[in-house]
Amino acid sequence: MPDADRPIPKEQRPGRGALSRDAGRYERLRRVDAHDGWDLEEPLPVLRTEVREETPRSAITWQQSPDLPFDRSINPYRGCEHGCIYCFARPTHAWLGLSPGLDFETKLIARPDLPAVLAQELRRPGYGVAPLAIGTNTDPYQPIERDRGIMRACLEVLRDFRHPVAIVTKGSLIERDLDLLAEMAGQGLVRVGISVTTLDPILSRRMEPRVPAPARRLATIQRLSAAGIPVRIMASPLVPALSDHELEAILEAGRDAGADAASWIMLRLPREVAGLWEDWLRAHYPDRADRVLNHLRIMHDGALYSAKWHRRMRGSGAYAQIIAQRFERARRSLGLNAHSAPLRCDLFWVPPQAGDQLQLF
Repeated sequence: MPDADRPIPKEQRPGRGALSRDAGRYERLRRVDAHDGWDLEEPLPVLRTEVREETPRSAITWQQSPDLPFDRSINPYRGCEHGCIYCFARPTHAWLGLSPGLDFETKLIARPDLPAVLAQELRRPGYGVAPLAIGTNTDPYQPIERDRGIMRACLEVLRDFRHPVAIVTKGSLIERDLDLLAEMAGQGLVRVGISVTTLDPILSRRMEPRVPAPARRLATIQRLSAAGIPVRIMASPLVPALSDHELEAILEAGRDAGADAASWIMLRLPREVAGLWEDWLRAHYPDRADRVLNHLRIMHDGALYSAKWHRRMRGSGAYAQIIAQRFERARRSLGLNAHSAPLRCDLFWVPPQAGDQLQLF
C-alpha cells in the first residue's frame, strides 16, 4: 500500500478500526491529502458516517461454495459501521470504487427496498425453499439499523412466508426483534449465531471498535435463549497469539449464557484485509505482531491467507490441528452441539396479496 494515502491522523478517526483509506484494488488513481499552502491552523475534520441508498435489482445472493452450509443470503447493507479490522467483507467495498479501509466503516449503503424485492423473489413460481443466511457479509444489526429498520422489515417478510432463516450478528440491536424471532423460533424457522471474538473488553474495543462489549453480547445470548430462540456461540475469528488462549473460556461463557451450539473460525485476511490487519497489529501490538503473522503464514503455505476450499476458514498444519482439537474437546465437555437442529422448510407458503384471484376450492 502506498504511503501517500496514509496514515489518517488518529484524531480524525475516533472509534474506527482501520488506520487508512487506501484506494481499492480496481482504482487507477489514489487520493493524497496535501497542505493547501495557507499558513492557518485548522482542525482536521473528523470522519463521520455517511449513508447512501441503493435500489437493489435482486435480493437473494446465490453461492455454491462447497464449505458453506447455505446456498443463499441477503444483505440489507453494504459496509459496516462496527469497524472490525479483521472483517473479511472489507474487499467488497473495492467493487464500489471505495476504500476497504475507512470507507468501509464510514461510507455505508442502505437498501430500503430490499424487503419488497425479497417478497417478489419468494413469490416466483418454482422457488425452492432452503434456509436463508443473513449477516454472512456485513452485520444486519449494525447501528444504522436502529433508524432504518431494513432488517426488521426483511424478518417480517420471512415470517409471513414461513421461510427459515439463520442470522449471524454481533449487535445487541437484535433484541429489538425478539417478538418476531420468538414467533419464528416456535415454528422451527430461525436460529442465531452470536460472534464473540474475545472476553477482553480492551482488546475488543481496539479490534472491533463499535461492536457491543463482550459482556453485552453474552447478555444478548441470554435474552435470546430465554425467549426460546436457539443460539450458537461463535468463537470467530480466533486470532493466533492474541485471542487463541481464550477459546475454552469463550465457549464456557457462551454455554453459561444459554447457547446450545458452538463453532469457530480462524482469522481470515483476504485481499486488502491483510495489509489493513498488519498495520493495525503493528500499531496496537508491536511486540506480538511477527508472532501472529508467522502463525498465519505457517497455516497458509507461507502466505497470510489462502482461499482454498475447506482450508480458508481453519488453515492447515500442526497449529490449526491443535486449535481444532482444543475446540472439539471443550465443545464436548461443555455439552454444546456441533451442529444445530435443521430448520423447517415444510411450512413455507406464499401469503395472499391484494389483487390475487380467490381460490374456489
